[in-house]
Amino acid sequence: MLLHCNASCCTSTFSLVSSSLRRQDHSEDSQNTVIRRRHNARSLSLFTRHNQNLKQNKNLNESPETFVPPRHDDDDRSKLLELSLVTRRTPQFPGSIYAQSASDPDIASSLPSLRNFLDEGESEREMIAKALEIRRRVTKEIIKESLVRKGRFGITYATNVTDRLGEFVDHVMIEAAALKRLPEFSETRFNLRARTVIEDSNFVPLVRWLKYHEFSYNRIGKIICMSKGNLDSIRIMIEWLKTIHVKGEFIGVAFLRSGDNILQRSREELDEIVEYLESNGVRRDWMGYVVGRCPELLSFSLEEVKTRVDFFLQMGMNQKDFGTMVFDYPKILGFFSFEEMDKKISYLKEFGLSTEEVGRLLAFKPHLMGCSIEERWKPLVKYFYYLGISKEGMKRILVVKPILYCIDLEKTIAPKVRFFQDMGIPNEAIGNMLVKFPSLLTNSLYKKIRPVVIFVLTRAGVSQKDIGKVIAMDPALLGCSIGTKLEPNMRYYVSLGIRIHQLGEMIADFPMLLRYNVDILRPKYSYLRRTMIRPLQDLIEFPRFFSYSLERRIIPRHTTMVENRVNFKLRYMLACTDEEFERRVRDKVERRERFEAGLDSEDSLLLDETISDEEVASSDSPEVGRMSRIRT
Repeated sequence: MLLHCNASCCTSTFSLVSSSLRRQDHSEDSQNTVIRRRHNARSLSLFTRHNQNLKQNKNLNESPETFVPPRHDDDDRSKLLELSLVTRRTPQFPGSIYAQSASDPDIASSLPSLRNFLDEGESEREMIAKALEIRRRVTKEIIKESLVRKGRFGITYATNVTDRLGEFVDHVMIEAAALKRLPEFSETRFNLRARTVIEDSNFVPLVRWLKYHEFSYNRIGKIICMSKGNLDSIRIMIEWLKTIHVKGEFIGVAFLRSGDNILQRSREELDEIVEYLESNGVRRDWMGYVVGRCPELLSFSLEEVKTRVDFFLQMGMNQKDFGTMVFDYPKILGFFSFEEMDKKISYLKEFGLSTEEVGRLLAFKPHLMGCSIEERWKPLVKYFYYLGISKEGMKRILVVKPILYCIDLEKTIAPKVRFFQDMGIPNEAIGNMLVKFPSLLTNSLYKKIRPVVIFVLTRAGVSQKDIGKVIAMDPALLGCSIGTKLEPNMRYYVSLGIRIHQLGEMIADFPMLLRYNVDILRPKYSYLRRTMIRPLQDLIEFPRFFSYSLERRIIPRHTTMVENRVNFKLRYMLACTDEEFERRVRDKVERRERFEAGLDSEDSLLLDETISDEEVASSDSPEVGRMSRIRT
């Protein structure tokens, strides 16, 4: 190790000596420049460049007339225009038409004017515009630097925010230029003045605060530009929005959609609007939801808000209905013009509705006001007319299910109608189905309607030829749940001993059979088998037995039959009015008495029974059946 160290020291000493000898030889060869002492490469570079600038200035002062600025290409011109973007340079405002070097004592000794590097045809206005563009780019770089260094933002985020601050960049540029008039900033650079303006406006903390409140950089840029330099108004407005329970991203929505004058309005004006709405049924805890989804309210004056509220109150609404209507659809209060709302209300009255009925309809479904007459309502009315629906039927659909006038015709209604047509149901029957059960068109075709049809065909035993009849007679069947309603009912009927094909025939005769509650069916079936002592076949032949009330129809009429010692089939017993039933009982008693007295033969009694069955069959038409049925 000692030998190695000695060898290294010797080698280093030899290198130093040889290096000094080489420098000595080089100094002897150099005739123009004598450098007696060398510190480092940086100091040598500054010294050499300083001597070159002195020589250049000397030559320029000796022969100023002979200087002809060379024509530069586009790259040199762009570099010269970007000269003010250099971080370290002499104090000079960006965009100056002179490019002053580091060694120039004053502007007279500066480099040639930028006018020599511009096209000869460019005017003074174009030259000033280019100078302003350079200053604007410098200002953007200063803002970006402030976001990165003081706000600890990433360079990408800072760039995205800065690119959307066009008006604020101009504001900073103008304010920084105005600071030069003050004595304390008269000798400062533009960069320092721009940073002062940014710091005084609390720009960086505001961006950090907005980002904390889940504002995107796009919304941050738009909101800051809306403030017109008064950034404190943004924080004040956000705090006020929080007091009325506006939350999350709807704070940004309220800023961007409420108009440019939102930051110039006082809190007293906004509080008056909120208090007036609260006095008319809009609860305080609803106010944030309403304002967040209809920020146009913040741009209205109190008089205009009162006019809009009175427009709906004059239609017969009370304050409770008005408040719930505004909560359900906040846009109805501030999004539409009075002319547009008048047209829609007049169109709704053409269905035969009065002003009070329209008011109740809007209170129930205010989304109607957001539908277009030409694009939504008129095509739907024509389609209903094609299906054979009358004006009264359209009115019923509008009153019972007004949401049908808001959904898309081609995507929602037409596919379901074509599905019913494919099942063999005629258009008039489809129209009657829609009038009878308008909710049919709001059910999903693939998640609700088709699965129910498949269940009725495969599990309930209904044949292919009867499925259209079943759906047309009872369209409400398509709104039932398979798991909670149809499947339990089907299993109950099978548990009674009814076969699947028999159940299918029963459903084809009476489709409502699958929609009854099993708890209501059990006492009726028990009374039929245990008290009336009727066979199961009677129930299969007349499934409408379950549609009659046990206390008001079945038990009283069975008691009357027992007291008069007569017996009828279930159809003859139940499918008639009380007067018709009493007349049949009297006729039956008279025939029995005549038979017992020997006035009539047994064949005449059997013939009377057959005639009675035919009368019951003829009286059991759909019209009479609908009138005489008493549903549980």
